[in-house]
Amino acid sequence: MAKAKKVTPPNTTNRMVEEFAMPYIPTSKVSVPLVAEFTYRKFKKIADKVPFTQSEWAAILHLSERTLQRYAKNNGSFEGIYTDRILQLQELIDIGLSTFTSPDNFYQWLKKDKLVMGQVLNFQSLASSRGIQETIHQLVRIQQGIYA
Repeated sequence: MAKAKKVTPPNTTNRMVEEFAMPYIPTSKVSVPLVAEFTYRKFKKIADKVPFTQSEWAAILHLSERTLQRYAKNNGSFEGIYTDRILQLQELIDIGLSTFTSPDNFYQWLKKDKLVMGQVLNFQSLASSRGIQETIHQLVRIQQGIYA
């Protein structure tokens, strides 16, 4: 009968795991382009195109009126999430003003409930990115003579 071989575990005390060494560049030597600040003055140029109230702007941007007033007082810079929403609204406003004869007519159209492809669009729709996009799409349909 064959004798079983005794297996000894490998010596683990001298084993070392080696990682790939990644050279790091000190941050002081890295040139990162800064995104231009979106200040209240830039926002005001957009806001002045339409007769939205400060309360309506605050609701659309998901800010308090007081916060919006602080931005105005200090010409503060909006955070990225607000900048994105403002730029999306700028696109909506530009398309809306080119579709309607006046800012007031555009504003009145936004205020009315519209049943568009099974969903209601109105001013409250502007509180979401999807609502803004759907409103833009409806304006483009109007410009093209396609009424849904």
